[in-house]
Amino acid sequence: MFQYDFVINAFIAAGMVAVVSGVTGYFLVLRGQTFAGHALSHIGFAGATGAGLIGLSPLAGLVGFTLAAGVIMGLMSERLANRDVAIGVVLSLSLGFGILFLYYYTSFATQATALLFGNVLAVDIAMIKALAALGAATLALLALIMRPLIFATLQPELAEAKGVPLRLISTVFLALVALAVAACAQIVGVLMVFTLMVGPAAAAQRLVNGLWSGLALAAALALAEAWLGITIAYHTDWPVSFCIALLSALVYFAATLRQTARHAA
Repeated sequence: MFQYDFVINAFIAAGMVAVVSGVTGYFLVLRGQTFAGHALSHIGFAGATGAGLIGLSPLAGLVGFTLAAGVIMGLMSERLANRDVAIGVVLSLSLGFGILFLYYYTSFATQATALLFGNVLAVDIAMIKALAALGAATLALLALIMRPLIFATLQPELAEAKGVPLRLISTVFLALVALAVAACAQIVGVLMVFTLMVGPAAAAQRLVNGLWSGLALAAALALAEAWLGITIAYHTDWPVSFCIALLSALVYFAATLRQTARHAA
């Protein structure tokens, strides 16, 4: 399998994105903002198709729109709290704009399909470099706000009383989530961002209780699911995104059953 350059590129790209998605997704699940993260992916699709319409790089449009949306959502975090309906409307509207842009630029349809469902086997060296830059920026930003983010996530009232700027932390966090979403969309597509960003993280939180062990396990699960998914796809000719999504779901359900059995005992 590894005699082909496209397979090696796929493993490198998926590995980098999986680790970033697992770590970022852990906090996304812990903070109860998974739906907002999903909305960012749809907003990014509109940005990517809009960028293609005016002759810019789809990745640039994806990053630009998700980053802007993440900052806006972070600044409005208090107003958007528990407003799933509002986020859902924005999510569907963004996808609608993406379809409208495709209507006027039909030659972009092939790239749009890859954006929606992912095409990791088409990743080239230039894309790997771009994903490496996105991943490094995301992890560096996360490391910078790690301590106040943990404090604000686990004890928000006490953190606010101690002077931690909750709105700033929320804004920076959603900005780095936007970068992770943009990278993740290149592997599994904007419609299946949950596969790598939420599935492994949610499973890890059901298997271990510690914060650092949970982060490590989420990253490890995402990496294993991504690499095993590519391997299964190579040998079965099934879509890579489906294989990764299936593994993510199986691991999550297994973790849930294990947690239920442990509580019952």
